[in-house]
Amino acid sequence: MSPHADPHDEYDLAPGEEHEGDGSVAGSIVGYTIGLVLALGLTGVSFYVAGSDLIWKPGIPTGLVVLAIAQMGVHLVFFLHITTSPDSTNNVLALAFGVLIVLLVIGGSLWIMSHLNHNMLPMEKIMQMQR
Repeated sequence: MSPHADPHDEYDLAPGEEHEGDGSVAGSIVGYTIGLVLALGLTGVSFYVAGSDLIWKPGIPTGLVVLAIAQMGVHLVFFLHITTSPDSTNNVLALAFGVLIVLLVIGGSLWIMSHLNHNMLPMEKIMQMQR
């Protein structure tokens, strides 16, 4: 064992993160299988929550949002390998930029539709003007 090697280095990884030189298929399959099981479990729980009286009826949308955010986290970590490592900085920045663009497009569309709806004439006025 060299003086620079840390014995805990192999365990100092985020879920879904792999060693640099470790290209083992078995390790990849285990990581993807854990992610698949978690994703399927969260999907099943979402369907169960939506169709049962487990949660107070007005709280169901909040519960589904929490489960959706958890599922996004599982996909980011286990399938897209977005971790806190320095090697993942460009991926995190690209993801943040993509989220910003999506929020701008959705927010701008809702803003435009809201203003169009507010500034349109009511149908009664249009019908009276055509007479």
